[in-house]
Amino acid sequence: MVAHSYQFLAIHRAITAAIITACSLVAVVKLSAAANAEAAAAMAVKNLESEALLNSGWWPDTITSRNISGHCKWPGVVCNDAGSVTAILLPAGYTIGDKLSNFSFSSFPNLFRLDLIGAGVTGIIPPEIGALSKLTYLDLSSNQLTGELPNTISNLTKLAYLYISQNNLCGVVSQNIGNLVNLVALDLSDNNFSGSFPPAIGSMKKLEYLSGARNQFDGSIPPEIVNLKSLNHLNLSFNSLTGRIPTNLGNLTSLVSLHLQVNQINGLIPSPLFHLTNLTSLDLSSNQIGSSLLPDIGEMKCLTLLNFSNNQIHGTIPLEIGSLTLLENLDLSSNQLTGEIPVQIGSLSMLSLLDLSNNRLAGSIPSNVGTWSKLKYLYLQKNSLSGSINFKIANLPSIIIIDLSSNQITGKIPTEFGNGPYPNTMNLNLSHNNISGVVPRSLKQLRDIDLSHNDLEGQFPDDLLLKFPPTRFVGNLHLGGNASYFHIRLESFSATKGDGHQFKYYVLISLSILLPLFLIGVLLYVIFSRTKIRKEEVELVGKKHGDIFRIWNYDGNMAYEDIIKATKNFDVWYCIGRGSYGTVYRARLSSGKVVAVKKLHDMESENPTYVKSFRNEAQMLSNIRHRNIVKLYGFCLHRRGMFLVYAYMKRGSLFGALRNRNAATQLDWIKRMNLIKGIANALSYLHHDCRPPMIHRDVSSKNILLNSELEASLSDFGTARLLELDSSNQTIVAGTYGYIAPELAYTMVVTEKVDVYSFGIVVLETLFGKHPGEFLSSLSPESAKQTKLKDLLDARLFPPVNRLVACDVVLAVTLAMACLDPNPKSRPTMQQVVLQFIFPTRNSTIPLHAITVDQLMPPRFSAQYVVRTLPVQIKERAEK
Repeated sequence: MVAHSYQFLAIHRAITAAIITACSLVAVVKLSAAANAEAAAAMAVKNLESEALLNSGWWPDTITSRNISGHCKWPGVVCNDAGSVTAILLPAGYTIGDKLSNFSFSSFPNLFRLDLIGAGVTGIIPPEIGALSKLTYLDLSSNQLTGELPNTISNLTKLAYLYISQNNLCGVVSQNIGNLVNLVALDLSDNNFSGSFPPAIGSMKKLEYLSGARNQFDGSIPPEIVNLKSLNHLNLSFNSLTGRIPTNLGNLTSLVSLHLQVNQINGLIPSPLFHLTNLTSLDLSSNQIGSSLLPDIGEMKCLTLLNFSNNQIHGTIPLEIGSLTLLENLDLSSNQLTGEIPVQIGSLSMLSLLDLSNNRLAGSIPSNVGTWSKLKYLYLQKNSLSGSINFKIANLPSIIIIDLSSNQITGKIPTEFGNGPYPNTMNLNLSHNNISGVVPRSLKQLRDIDLSHNDLEGQFPDDLLLKFPPTRFVGNLHLGGNASYFHIRLESFSATKGDGHQFKYYVLISLSILLPLFLIGVLLYVIFSRTKIRKEEVELVGKKHGDIFRIWNYDGNMAYEDIIKATKNFDVWYCIGRGSYGTVYRARLSSGKVVAVKKLHDMESENPTYVKSFRNEAQMLSNIRHRNIVKLYGFCLHRRGMFLVYAYMKRGSLFGALRNRNAATQLDWIKRMNLIKGIANALSYLHHDCRPPMIHRDVSSKNILLNSELEASLSDFGTARLLELDSSNQTIVAGTYGYIAPELAYTMVVTEKVDVYSFGIVVLETLFGKHPGEFLSSLSPESAKQTKLKDLLDARLFPPVNRLVACDVVLAVTLAMACLDPNPKSRPTMQQVVLQFIFPTRNSTIPLHAITVDQLMPPRFSAQYVVRTLPVQIKERAEK
């Protein structure tokens, strides 16, 4: 029995083992089949995607022909381990045009990111885009898309980020957009969307960023927005929204910025709005809001920007506004505020801009203004302020503009004006007041002044009239001068056409004095015109008539007389600035053409050094043709006068634009970046495209001129020189203080890297809105870690929200820091800088508001580092 049992057990085990083996074989076969099927499916998807990418036409033939099957290695294509496309981030420089419709959206089942920002996309958004079922990130911003937003967008239910700003999309935004319940960021700004802002937005409970700015939305703000409890940023500015601000908007306690400016919103400011204690930026300007300011405003202690300008806000400014100690920009201008300026405002030590202009404020300026150590712009004009000017205002270390015009201010002008830390950057407007006393001579140190229509008296400093136009002093009947001509000029400008007798009186006086002078001038002209005038180094080339400024080295006599006529013998009235060795005038020729004329100072025309600079600038510019270098029409080299004739740049210098509030706000981030890139191109042209190369040696914001479109041109080549490649290039130090490369302090050897250094300063000045000297002098490894880039950018503009623009700004600052390397050999060349702007390296994923200065400063930011970061194909091109 036992033997039989063991035999049975052995047989059972054998059978069991066989069954297990068979089952295992079946399982292996099934698994193998499944694996094969999965691999086959993956290969099919891969082949489908490869064919779809090839047929899209988005990549140039030079890429696709070399690597047809290896699409995962194409620029901007990201694949998973199975070789399926998961992301397309088209690199900068690639242009899609009308080929978006070529893209087979249904061929990409695993695509979760599609980034076509700034890819030059035209046409409509294809409805087929709704087939990208796994898409979580879609960026079509900064293109030329037209038509309406397709309803199929609502099929992309996994979307977390949708950016379609800066296009030409139109129509009504469908309520179906509410299906995108996973959205974290939605940017519809800078399009032509119309109709009501969709209430369905309220279903996007995860939304943190929402912008519909600069569209044509009308109707009221949908109350459903208050459901977005996670919302940090809300921007519906520059639309046609009406009605009132929803009362329960104050429930959005996570809000950091709220921008509703430039709409038609009316009614009161709801008191719960002042309980948004996390707000750092609140802008309700240019609406029809008619309430008063509540004391609750003092609870918003995180505010750095508060702008309620251009409304109908009335009553006094609450004393609690002094609790907003982090405020940098406070603008309550163009309202109906009354009472005195509370002394508590004087304690806002972080203020950069204070604008209370065009109200009904009375009383004196607070006495504690000396605490405004960071204040740049003070606008108090068009009120009923009285009392005298506090001398502490003149000593503010950062001040650029002070406008106290059109008030009832009395007393004398403090002599501290012009003796402050940086007087040459200050613009002072005291016009239309009751200011008395004499004009301090120190005012000539200021950049610009306006003292017109006051009660000033005494002898007038003539040197002020040489710097400022007469209109700055009219309307001071007791103000005398040493020169009767200037006195008459001032009085004639005081005359108005409304007072006919007064106008005729001044005309008669002027004619009685000027007519004999004119006749004497004509007589002298006739006498001297018969005398042969020796020509000095001027060749008669081209025509005697017509547009003489299209030819070089034209006849000195003819040019001189034409310019004399156009500028009335270089009258101070036509003066628009003073250069390093000459005065610049605006001249309208008989043909209607407006030109700028730089005339060598009379005394300096006898100085061989200045004459050499004149010849140098004429020689340099006559051989240059570049859109970002000021155009020289011609020059006159004559003993009666030496001048250069340039294209007239209507908007003046970059230096002036950055120090004028209106001009600076017109210079938005895109214009500033275009300006920076233009100057980089100009310097690259001088250093690398001219033979022999040229060094400018005086690159500064004062020598960068802006045309009517705010495009930049490099000017003032008086100190420029040719780069002798086989010499030591020793020279005397030249340039503008604050822009000169540090190596010139201990060596006279000049290379093109001195221009690179100056360019770095100009870049930071353009983006910061002021000279970066203070920032650079206090820079240390520790401060670099604590200083955020956003806090350095020009506070007169809102921080760039468009990611492409923000990345451009970050890149520009990074390159500027490289250009400022103390070791000239470690600075990049201007050619490398230009290449970086054209083909930037991979953009940082860190949001702009979180970037610190130390993140823009690699351990050793050398020229070799810049070259290493260039894409391989660009590096190869540069080496060739």
